Amino acid sequence: MKTGLLWFDDDPRKELEEKVLRAAAHYERKYGRLPELCYVHPGAFNGNGNGNHGKKGDVVKAGEVEVRAGRSVLLHHFWLGMAEEKSQVASRKSR
Repeated sequence: MKTGLLWFDDDPRKELEEKVLRAAAHYERKYGRLPELCYVHPGAFNGNGNGNHGKKGDVVKAGEVEVRAGRSVLLHHFWLGMAEEKSQVASRKSR
């Protein structure tokens, strides 16, 4: 993902999935479509009941949105957007 929407939610009463779904709803209102992907701080996976601890390669779903750990994302922040097509990534690398 090259660009996206950055969302902040530090409400301790909400679970990760609910936070991602709220952010995704805002993204949809703003851009007219649901995001495909959401990066969160690895610590966001702690305490969500699924045993994940944000290790590299961990992926969970919040509705239709794929949620992945991203080390560059700050805690309580959600970076949402569209996944890049593999062909787009390959063509940029070959330039």
